[in-house]
Parts: sequence; C-alpha cells; structure tokens
Amino acid sequence: MRTNVFLAALLIVGTFASAQQITLPLWPSGAPEAYHGDPETDITKLTDRLVAGKPLAHLTNVSKPTLTVYKPTGKNTGAAVVVFPGGSYRILAYDLEGTEVCTWLNSIGVTCVLVKYRVPFAEHFPENPADLEDAQQAMRITRSHATEWGIDPKRIGALGFSAGGHLVVVLSNHADYKRAGESANEIDAHPDFVVVIYPGYLSDAPALNKLAHGIDPSPNTPPTFLLQAEDDPVHEENALLYFQALKEAKVPAELHLYAQGGHGYGLRPTELPVTHWPGLVETWLHTIHVLPGQSSHP
Repeated sequence: MRTNVFLAALLIVGTFASAQQITLPLWPSGAPEAYHGDPETDITKLTDRLVAGKPLAHLTNVSKPTLTVYKPTGKNTGAAVVVFPGGSYRILAYDLEGTEVCTWLNSIGVTCVLVKYRVPFAEHFPENPADLEDAQQAMRITRSHATEWGIDPKRIGALGFSAGGHLVVVLSNHADYKRAGESANEIDAHPDFVVVIYPGYLSDAPALNKLAHGIDPSPNTPPTFLLQAEDDPVHEENALLYFQALKEAKVPAELHLYAQGGHGYGLRPTELPVTHWPGLVETWLHTIHVLPGQSSHP
C-alpha cells in the first residue's frame, strides 16, 4: 500500500504541470473496433527506469480513446499541435511524451491537443488500421473545433514519439484512409506539419535498408522535422531512410542526428545536447511560418 501511495505522489508531481481544460472522447458512440480486454490502468512500477531522475506513466488497456486540449494561458499564436505519446503500441508514456510536451507548447503560444489513443495493439497500420483511425479522428475533431479553441485550421500539426512518431508519419501519408465501403469524411485529417522524435517502425528490420510497408511518402506529405540519436537502440535508420525518401519526394524536411541520447528521453533536459530539441523545433516552426516573427533560439 505504501508503495502505491509513493508512486502516485511521484507521478502527480511531474505529470500534470498544465491544467487540463477540455477532454473529449474520440468516438462518442464507441470505437469502430470492439475491445474486450482489461480496464485502462497505469502499470508503472518503482523498478521502472527513471528519465532525468523522474518516473514516467505507463498507461495501457486504453479502449476509450480521448483527446485533451491545453490552451496557452498567455500569448496564443493560433497554431496547434496534436501530440501522440509513444510506447511500442503497448503503453502510452502519457506524461513524458504527453502532458510535459503540452507545457512546453503552451509556453511558446501553441495549443496542445494530447491524444490518448488505443493500446495495446499486436499489429499497427497497415495490418491493423485502428491506430490510424484514432489519429485521423483526433485531427478531425481538432480542426472542427478550430474557431471555438482559438486555432488556425491551416496551422495544425502533429508530433509523435517512438511508436507515436510512426503514427504521425502514417497519418501524414494516409490521412484520407477509409475502410472499404466507408464514405469519405468531409473534415480534412491532414496535418499541416509533422514533428517526428526518435521514431520506430519506419524501416524494415533486420536489414534496415528500406522503408517499412505502409509509410509511403509523396509530394503531398507535409513539411517534416525528424530527430534521432545514433545510439538509439531502435536504430537511427528510421529517421535517415525516411528523410531520404522525403527528399526524393521533394517534401521540405529537416533532420537532426545526434551521437548520443538513446531512446525515450522526451523533453526532460540532461547534459546531452539531443534533449534540447524543443528549441530546434521552435526555430523550425518559425522557419516554415507556422509561428510568427523570429525564434528566440539562435
């Protein structure tokens, strides 16, 4: 009992730095695919690794996906980012790669829309389209509420980590996906820009010499920011191969590759330069004119 109380206290301190403002179900009438598993839970244990000296949440058995909107409390630039935490499609690192990201985005005047998508999945797109359907739905809900939430519907991007990085790549290339027999949705699910942090599943293992099935960049892929470390156990080829494919498709793309960093660092700053990537993203958002004016970062 004492262990559970201690763990809960640690998580509360670092998880919800921003005040939640609006939470909506992705599928008010139920997701397209039925779920018959265990109830949603946080399976974090005291023995789990720490990131920058702090624990992180491990949400799993998410059968009722949601989005939560975090609005800037100060200046609002009108830009928005829909955020997809990672976790190997088994769990969601909901604070490390979610609520903490919203705190940063709000600090630069960007609305954050945090998605709790369905997990776990034994397979992801294209074998199982449920992950993509959640991502499409999150983008469409965000765009349909743009006026109400103070968002420019033409400046809504997507950001993802690890498996979430794979998911935003799939979304950026298959936003028009629909099941056989489905009618087309009138609300556009295309992100206007994409930020991909230490992605997985973009290259075929074990060869790591070609893109995985279902990635499919094209000239319609939105401007993309990629970041990964050379010592990432998930392999930097994920970012390298996708960057080269974007270049060949003439898609504006920016790649940052660092010598050290590993995987799963979120945006908790350490002595390693890779963990200061939020400044690079902010500069890039000014460069592609998502944010007005000049960046505060050199």
